[in-house]
Amino acid sequence: MVRGKTQMRRIENATSRQVTFSKRRNGLLKKAFELSVLCDAEVGLVIFSPRGKLYEFASSSMQEIIERYKRHSKDKFLPENQAVGYNMQHLKHETASLMKKIELLETSKRKLLGEGLGSCTLEELQQIEKQLERSVSAIRARKMKVFREQMERLKEKGKDLAVENAMLREKFGGLQQRQTSSGEKEGEVICIEGGSDKSDVETELFIGPPDECRIRRPLQN
Repeated sequence: MVRGKTQMRRIENATSRQVTFSKRRNGLLKKAFELSVLCDAEVGLVIFSPRGKLYEFASSSMQEIIERYKRHSKDKFLPENQAVGYNMQHLKHETASLMKKIELLETSKRKLLGEGLGSCTLEELQQIEKQLERSVSAIRARKMKVFREQMERLKEKGKDLAVENAMLREKFGGLQQRQTSSGEKEGEVICIEGGSDKSDVETELFIGPPDECRIRRPLQN
């Protein structure tokens, strides 16, 4: 015979309701006992019957379990006003702590600048001196690194300028050579033309009266 599914609603019949209560109560108490033994859990179970009768199970002491539950509930579920007060107190504590840290940092800063050293002991002054030496060493190391980086950049820039200068010289030399060659060719043409004119032109000089004997002499340039 297949057992039907129990509907989750109140049983109207009083006798059936009492029987179901007894069976389910015993099963629940048994499960609580098994859970505490098998899993080493601290279990507390409280059941009130419809008539107000108490049934309970505790793996240890019911009073200790209740106290533990109250402490856990108090920490986890604080009332709203108590939660706000706790948050305000926590914020005040953090603010005071931060203000104290800021004051210490300001005092340390003034001491590093050489101010407010009147109340410092010899050990404190020695610590400040060592700290300043470490700071100076770090600053110098950083300065040398930056200086070397700048020198490398300047060397690279110098190499680029040298290459550019060589290219410009080569370009200018070729241009000058072409201009020289062009000038020599023009000079040769002029000399040839001048020789040709000198050979073609003839100048004569006549001395004496027109009717007398003429002496022909060439004109010396």
